[in-house]
Amino acid sequence: MNIQKVTIAGGGVLGAQIAYAVAFHGYNVTIWGRKDDSIERIKPRIDRLHEIYKQELDLASTYIGEKNPNFPRSFFASKEEITEEKIKELKEANEEAYKGLTYTTDLKEAFGDADLVIEAIAEVVDQKKAFYEKIAPYLKEDAILVTNSSTLLPSMFREYTGREERFLSLHFANNIHRQNLAEVMKHDRTDDEVFKEVIEFAKTIGMYPAAIKKEQPGYILNSILVPVINAGLVLYGKGVADPVDIDMDWKIGTGSPKGPFEIMDIVGITTVVNVLSANPAANDPSSPIGKAYIKLKEMLDKGLKGVETGEGFYKYK
Repeated sequence: MNIQKVTIAGGGVLGAQIAYAVAFHGYNVTIWGRKDDSIERIKPRIDRLHEIYKQELDLASTYIGEKNPNFPRSFFASKEEITEEKIKELKEANEEAYKGLTYTTDLKEAFGDADLVIEAIAEVVDQKKAFYEKIAPYLKEDAILVTNSSTLLPSMFREYTGREERFLSLHFANNIHRQNLAEVMKHDRTDDEVFKEVIEFAKTIGMYPAAIKKEQPGYILNSILVPVINAGLVLYGKGVADPVDIDMDWKIGTGSPKGPFEIMDIVGITTVVNVLSANPAANDPSSPIGKAYIKLKEMLDKGLKGVETGEGFYKYK
């Protein structure tokens, strides 16, 4: 595998997590933001992740010898790997990752030497197209470009990238150091060797790579998750029940640890609004989804973005 230098474009909730996880696993990582104030918004997220990783590693020794420890899956491949020596090694890696990240708004600095670019900007079609066209002149011939899009297909954007055969999707779940899922999805012009290389890269950063060989809207995870969230929003929009009761009903009835509104808080209300904006029903204020969409936008206007801001549908300390 030839990947050493990785650039993350966008430092939102998930972009920051991806950047930190990649750096933690030993890669040279640059985070690109559009403007200086974008970079300043990214840094507190990185500070928080540094503390989260520190806390996780401080707890890790308590897992040693446990029969079924609930350990961060991207840190340790198995419970047998949890040793004091490994924990010490990872604590050093955490500090190196935190200090070693590069932040820039300069296109040449960010993309000129990158072996892999992970696009994690807003889930807005026109913004993504414009971004790919903007960076294309700076990319090395053999650079791989992936999108972390949670709902959009790579074939929608390949003609804008200037490297159709070296472009595909690499989608991460949220809270990725524990929910260590990476969905790798090719389109029909993606080079098979590039597909394999991205799968291998995902393994090296502690992810389980789910190989999606054929384009599927929603990939695997969101093909299952989005209908659940939409069903919750329909109930909410109709006024059938409050979010807390919808969540509790789902959790008790299925044994799931999170309900749809708790999941929305984790994903971020901004992301949910961006995804819904492409849904024609959301733009009909008389429809249940449209009514829920209005409420979500009102939450954003109040600065209630979910876990990241300390409050969404729920309050967080």
